Amino acid sequence: MVDEVPPRRYELETAGHLALKRVPIVSQSKSVGDARQLMRSADFETVDLILLTDAAGRLTASVELRALVENDDSTPLASIARTDWPTIPAEMDQEDAASIAIREKVTVLPVVNENARPVGLLAAHTLIDVLGREHREDVHLMAGILREREGARHALEDPPLSRVARRLPWLLAGLALSSAATGVMATFEKTLQSNVMIAFFIPAIVYLADAVGTQTEAIAVRGLATRSQPLIALLWSEVLTGAIIGLILGVLAFAGVWIVFGSISVATGVGVSLFAAGAIASGIGLMFPWVLGRIGLDPAFGAGPVATIVQDVFTIMIYFIVMTKVIGLTA
Repeated sequence: MVDEVPPRRYELETAGHLALKRVPIVSQSKSVGDARQLMRSADFETVDLILLTDAAGRLTASVELRALVENDDSTPLASIARTDWPTIPAEMDQEDAASIAIREKVTVLPVVNENARPVGLLAAHTLIDVLGREHREDVHLMAGILREREGARHALEDPPLSRVARRLPWLLAGLALSSAATGVMATFEKTLQSNVMIAFFIPAIVYLADAVGTQTEAIAVRGLATRSQPLIALLWSEVLTGAIIGLILGVLAFAGVWIVFGSISVATGVGVSLFAAGAIASGIGLMFPWVLGRIGLDPAFGAGPVATIVQDVFTIMIYFIVMTKVIGLTA
């Protein structure tokens, strides 16, 4: 009989790390009386399940405590054991382990290593704690908080100077990047001088591109952590969504500019620019929260200021390139 498995270090938030190690492990050849004697003589962390092993120490079956109480000492453990009791590998993520417990309708899970030897048990209170923490984390992620970090949780409760310290660096980055937008405008100075009319539509196009990108950022900050699709599929879907939105806005803008200003070339340039800007803004709006999340930064603080100025630079650049091609102006 073995009452405790050799200790081993497992990654945080894995079944092996969370499993209770001092658990009843009995040879499958023993009887109910042997198991009862072991449980009286040892101090276990949990006795909800008795693990049976073969001669090589591999887990073969499990015996519920109820079955142990209901049978005589002479009853072979193998005769009352369950071979269909679900087991999980020690490297499994805690959330996946809790999902298996729910699906299989069990309150305790045996954890085994790569050699099928028992590592310990995930007890009911551990599974409940995992479900509670994962639920809170998912709610925080949906609300735009990357992790349950103290700073993120109290972002709206900290003193003003602390909040400024979190937000200001991103705004300073946006200020620095805004020089790129100025540079793009300066590059196309001759284009503006050739046809001042095209300057009328820059604020509207930039605003609409920002609005499309901001919608995507809000959705991405909430949804990326709980996504079920691969990132590439999500990116393609969001870019297509932005392109369709840009196409609709572009068609409406084309009609309005043509009717009001009487220039089909300028109207075409505005419409095409909105179509392209919508697709690009959606892609940027999705990728920035993902990148920030991957490097451990909170996208709720950084995605807006940085993504917005990047979208602005691309939108202005696209607009002037389209206009130079459509109207035939020289940059």
